[in-house]
Amino acid sequence: MLMNRPVVVGLDGSPSSLVAAEHAARAAVQRSAPLHLVHGYLHPLGYGVPLNPYDVGIPAPSESAQEMLTRTATELAGRWPGLELEVRQVAGGPGATLVEESRRADLVVVGSRGLGGFAGLLLGSVGTQVSAHAHCPVLVVRPTEEPVPLDGPVLVGVDGSESADLAVGYAADEAARRAATLVLAHVRDPDASGPEGGPKAGAGGDVLLDAAAAALRAAHPDLVVEERVLRSARPEQALVEASGDAALVVVGSRGRGGFTGLLLGSVSQALVQHARCPVLVARPHGHEA
Repeated sequence: MLMNRPVVVGLDGSPSSLVAAEHAARAAVQRSAPLHLVHGYLHPLGYGVPLNPYDVGIPAPSESAQEMLTRTATELAGRWPGLELEVRQVAGGPGATLVEESRRADLVVVGSRGLGGFAGLLLGSVGTQVSAHAHCPVLVVRPTEEPVPLDGPVLVGVDGSESADLAVGYAADEAARRAATLVLAHVRDPDASGPEGGPKAGAGGDVLLDAAAAALRAAHPDLVVEERVLRSARPEQALVEASGDAALVVVGSRGRGGFTGLLLGSVSQALVQHARCPVLVARPHGHEA
């Protein structure tokens, strides 16, 4: 964690954003960081903007939104004593504002569905924009049919790319904060012995996984690290299925087509759309998109 940097969560009053706020509070406590609850009150398509073209004033923050923020902050403070909280409304498009907030944040949290505010629809502009352009890691809190096991492992994909290496580091930090097992996973096509020019899986496991696990065990002696080789012709499906017993899955913003993939490509998009637990997109701090 970067000192004094807050965890930022976007709130619009929807059930999804309120669940995201709970996850954000937990993340802030784990990081000993303040939590900022932020509501953007200008719709990205212009709702809330004066219809009169000659009236260029910015609408005032709404009392109902302020009440929602204050109520949520009070509830979180009751569940997380000692948590430092700040609430505010921001005039601006929700995605762009959260991206700007991310410049000063340790983590940004978004829900995967909302009412058009910060959480927005994940498949719409807000979730995509924040995940693609934030200047810090982004936690996407997905709706799930079953409760997410808080004591479950942290799952991360390994494909040898720089982005995946960053994701592995973030995943190790998260597992250490949660006192959870870290699961390193690598997907292989069941019909292939190994990628061309790459390591092959053998009786002793996967060379790529073995190297990553050895480095992590040396750096984090108290961390429990598990290695998994997953056989599937569809990496995105394999990781979604593997996320079923996880408390968190961590992905890089880009990769080699394994778990991390391109942020807006099939694998990462599949995770933020279909994972059965929250998804942490491992964007580096200060990254200029």
